[in-house]
Amino acid sequence: MERSARPTEVVPVTSPFANPNRPGVPPRLPTPPTGWPIGSYATYEEAQRAVDFLALEDFPVQDVTIVGVDLMLVERVTGKLSWGRVLMTGAASGAWFGLFVGLLLTLFSPEPGVTIGPVLTGLITGVFFGLVFAAVGYGSARGKRDFQSASQLVAGRYDVLCHPKSAEKGRDLLAKLAMRPVNPGN
Repeated sequence: MERSARPTEVVPVTSPFANPNRPGVPPRLPTPPTGWPIGSYATYEEAQRAVDFLALEDFPVQDVTIVGVDLMLVERVTGKLSWGRVLMTGAASGAWFGLFVGLLLTLFSPEPGVTIGPVLTGLITGVFFGLVFAAVGYGSARGKRDFQSASQLVAGRYDVLCHPKSAEKGRDLLAKLAMRPVNPGN
């Protein structure tokens, strides 16, 4: 067999790790932020307001990054747990899941229309397993965590970074913003 003497064509292979620095596409792997600081704010809302202001002033906001600095995990306690609360929550979540499964079973039922049998079976089974799993989970903790909470990742401050080519203009614009009064409606 004879082969033609064509140049070999190079076809790029795509993978989650290929081309991590494509313009306009955020990197897929964690990378440290780059750029010069043009503003620092106590809350994310203030940093967001600064970037919104830059966008209104036709600043190239694609060159801007908001970076949370001094990250903290804040866990706010929302209530005390008791056997009653745990079992009620388990029964409720089990009921929702059981109702969902029961409704799915009616889709495959040979009888036309919604029949109550699969729905009730799913509901009762869901409540039972919800109670069992909640009781086992709470009982295995043995009083080590008798409270409910909600966790949130927050930062001590939020820095606005900008590409060096636009940093000076960005600082000047944010200085104008700092001199304006804060309007809750804006």
